[in-house]
Amino acid sequence: MTTNHLLEIKNYGQSIWMDNLTRDIIKSGELKDLVENKGICGITSNPTIFEKAIAGNAIYDQDIEAGIKAGLPTYKIYESLVFQDIRDACDILRPVYETSNRLDGYVSIEVPPTIAHDTEATISEARRYFQEIGRENVMIKIPGTEPGLPAVEQVISEGINVNITLLFSVESYINTAWAYIRGLEKRAAEGKDISKIASVASFFLSRIDSNIDGKIDAKLAKGIDDLNVEAKLKAIKGKVAIANAKIAYQEYKKIVQSDRWQALAAKGAKVQRLLWASTSTKDPQYSDVMYVDELIGQDTVNTLPPATIEACADHCDVANRVETDVDEAYNLIENLKDPDVNIDINAVMDELLTEGIDKFVKPFQSLMDSLENKVKQLSPV
Repeated sequence: MTTNHLLEIKNYGQSIWMDNLTRDIIKSGELKDLVENKGICGITSNPTIFEKAIAGNAIYDQDIEAGIKAGLPTYKIYESLVFQDIRDACDILRPVYETSNRLDGYVSIEVPPTIAHDTEATISEARRYFQEIGRENVMIKIPGTEPGLPAVEQVISEGINVNITLLFSVESYINTAWAYIRGLEKRAAEGKDISKIASVASFFLSRIDSNIDGKIDAKLAKGIDDLNVEAKLKAIKGKVAIANAKIAYQEYKKIVQSDRWQALAAKGAKVQRLLWASTSTKDPQYSDVMYVDELIGQDTVNTLPPATIEACADHCDVANRVETDVDEAYNLIENLKDPDVNIDINAVMDELLTEGIDKFVKPFQSLMDSLENKVKQLSPV
């Protein structure tokens, strides 16, 4: 039998979650097999994933018809479909949740991306999703925007598991970690149990390299007379995302060593793990598992789309690398300021966050449109 390298990764303190959820994989037993035999111990979803899952898939028609008969508006029909998939996935992952002492076994669902900049609406929807889905091992995804972080703090204080998503910059990760800590502190101050709450900070990878590589390619395309300058530019390609993630991990270590965190840990609090997201390699010249191999390490999660899961099971080179070449990572990020390179990483991160919200809003709205059309088709004349 061939080795499944996904199972080896667990030995290094990293959990592998899958970045995909459809009713097909629930009903066919594929998800159960992935969980029981392939080392998958969590699921993440987002509006793009649900658009692909629901649009044009007859497996949902019966439930859509039931929603029409009940007189539900399109948005409520959408929720009825998605909430049921989340509940079913939570039930499949429940044994993992229990055997891991609530560390893994979570299924993430995102609040509507259209409210990414509305703190109160985010709090309200996170509460409602958590209550209506009714599973302890559901994790509510909240974007790590400036208005999103007070929402994270509030819902953590209420005992709701949170996956903070769309983190690109190290600073945004640090702010997220402290929002989690403040939420736990608030809950602890009220005399409530903080040992049953979990959170992950979803730090995005491949989109960073795609953006920066594009900028470097544009500079190279203009023609570079100086070979040294050309070499500097080429040395950065495909390296920034992993360097950025390694620096974020160093910040994680500082945070968990702080007195404030240690006081919470003494009360049973679970660390907020860094979760590597956007891990499918976009450039075919790069290894298809580079965002897995380079970031294996203690207290982390890597969420992989199905193709990357298959690739990693087959040929990941498993070793603890999240703390290797850390000095080089800092140097690489510093080199972006070199006048010959001149890439403003903060501007890139801001651009990616804006784009990231847009990439979730558009498929969400597209899904609502396609569901509206399906409602019209299935409605009795």
